[in-house]
Amino acid sequence: MSGRFNGKVAIVTGSSNGIGKETALLFAKEGAKVTVTGRNLERLEALKQQILDLNIPESNFLVVPADITTPSGQDELIGKTLEKFGRLDILVNNAGASIRDSEGRTGVSMGIDSYEKTMKINVQSVIEMTQKSRPHLAKTHGAIWTVLAYYPMAKAAIDQYTRTAAIDLIGEGIRVNAVNPGFIKTGFHESELGWTPEEAKKFYENMGANRSAIPCGFAGRPEHIAEAIAFLADHKTSEFIVGQNIVVDGGTTMVLGVHAGVNDSLVRTE
Repeated sequence: MSGRFNGKVAIVTGSSNGIGKETALLFAKEGAKVTVTGRNLERLEALKQQILDLNIPESNFLVVPADITTPSGQDELIGKTLEKFGRLDILVNNAGASIRDSEGRTGVSMGIDSYEKTMKINVQSVIEMTQKSRPHLAKTHGAIWTVLAYYPMAKAAIDQYTRTAAIDLIGEGIRVNAVNPGFIKTGFHESELGWTPEEAKKFYENMGANRSAIPCGFAGRPEHIAEAIAFLADHKTSEFIVGQNIVVDGGTTMVLGVHAGVNDSLVRTE
């Protein structure tokens, strides 16, 4: 299949669902060879079938079930990608999670174990994947993109890491940028917070109807973020964009009203 990423090889972490899934599908449709990964085998198999349904040959994609927070999972992901495709051009650090407190505590009362797990998946795994991918990306003058939703402490850490890594790696021809999503209908609330599909649907509809929360008037879709990542991954369109945090949120960060209505909705303690 021809496209703007012909001959490129991409790893998309956390690609069994939501933004990662849409990003992997878009890269595959645009000609890239793609490694998809996650911990949910059922979702990975469903994604594999979607790729096959696009008439993309199995030689152009690889499914690697792995826990991205472990060194063994990271090594397996990169190693199998290189073994099958022989190179690496694009790393999309998409895997992330908002960790629920084991005792239902919220805010600053949350236990330190929740903090450690949050930082491990949202920050440490990004740093480790970047370090391990660096020599391979340097050979191809590749690129790194990090996708991080609004988990405040982890987001701030990754935003700064993006700038630091961008300065360090651009001399090797590796561009580093981040995409920061707003409210995106990803299935996150069902899989991570235990909401029902009806509860999640109502939440996104209410947020979208509240223009003091999302000025454009609707919640985002995973393909909105996937297209932003593809824009940044396309050397022709974004060669001069380095170390930036691109916000894709329908205007949410331009207003403050979101804080009044969303805090109690985002965390369920029962």
